[in-house]
Amino acid sequence: MNKPCSDILPYGRHSLDNDDINAVVDVLRGDWLTTGPKIEQFEQALATTVNAKEAVVCSSGTTALHLAVLGAECASGDAIIVPAQTFLATANACRYAGAEVVFADVDPETGLMTTSTLEKAINQNRKKYRIRAIFAVHLGGQGADLEALSSIAYRERVPLLEDACHALGGETRTSIIGDCRFSRMAAFSFHPLKTICMGEGGALTLNDTKTADRLRSLKSHGMNRDAEKLENTDLAFAPNGEQNLWYYEMSELGYNFRATDFQCALGLNQLTKLKVFLSKRQKLIEQYRKCLEPLDPLVKIRKEITGGRSANHLAVVHIDFNKTALTRTEIMQELRKSGINTQVHYIPVHLQPYYVKRYGKISLPGAEAYYASCLTLPLYTEMVPHDVERIVRVLGDIIGAS
Repeated sequence: MNKPCSDILPYGRHSLDNDDINAVVDVLRGDWLTTGPKIEQFEQALATTVNAKEAVVCSSGTTALHLAVLGAECASGDAIIVPAQTFLATANACRYAGAEVVFADVDPETGLMTTSTLEKAINQNRKKYRIRAIFAVHLGGQGADLEALSSIAYRERVPLLEDACHALGGETRTSIIGDCRFSRMAAFSFHPLKTICMGEGGALTLNDTKTADRLRSLKSHGMNRDAEKLENTDLAFAPNGEQNLWYYEMSELGYNFRATDFQCALGLNQLTKLKVFLSKRQKLIEQYRKCLEPLDPLVKIRKEITGGRSANHLAVVHIDFNKTALTRTEIMQELRKSGINTQVHYIPVHLQPYYVKRYGKISLPGAEAYYASCLTLPLYTEMVPHDVERIVRVLGDIIGAS
């Protein structure tokens, strides 16, 4: 496995070994760099992993979210509910399709949208917008309550979409994240900071083959070569009835959201190690929980929902900065001096200037409280228990000194 070249601990990083490198090199030495067999192989393996019927691989988690919105047939004049505590891409994907964003508040301890915050967002915006979909975000790898949220989506007659970009390998109380038992489709990311990586990459899982085929077309310029779906038969077929080999059609505006074969080769090999990666992350989180106990209540690890299994993408703690002499920025700077890099996940999206200009100032106290106290500590596969002990010891010294 690759390891950092110094004692500096990033908040996250990829984990690659020689098998991963060889898998990529094999493709580079072959005949297909893109639109080749590794695409379908990775799609099939991913679908099997999450117990879904279909998987559609694409160029990033962001493009997966965009395709999810398109697959739900949301467009200009529609609105989609998005929890405010998420990365920009969840909301931006709605805007790419022309849909408006209705921000929902979250639980201040978990950062997850709840049934009560979803109900409030619906009731406050029902007359103003035509709500056509709901995004559930599995923040930091912890599963949202899909079963409960889906009951509201069903009542409202709109699809529930999953932003599962943090959550490959995770489970809710009643389902595997990505099996789409309670949702229309789930979007994943394979960025280097995620549990498995492709360099850049993403995918959608779903159980509707017709929609999956449409999304595969949309991710490649809207092109179609399926003889049964061709509309311009005069151009498509020769006089003897055979389909012209060069012919394709574009009946819907598409994009170039394709992933390459060498990316999928990497993703395919990484997928074989998913259980090992998840196990290591879980043990590190347990170590964090144990080491942080003496700092409670000043520092608390993020609250977990009972039941299910987190994918543990992020190690988030909540610090009562009102009781520390140092600000969050100062604490992060002091940690960096000791070679420990941290981050904040996330600034609530409704506070971003673009969305303030579009929708005005919105008060979402749960999301704002979560943001005000959160700090992401290092978590990645190559860390060892000693790293966790070091991080917590330094954090404790800084806070104690403050």
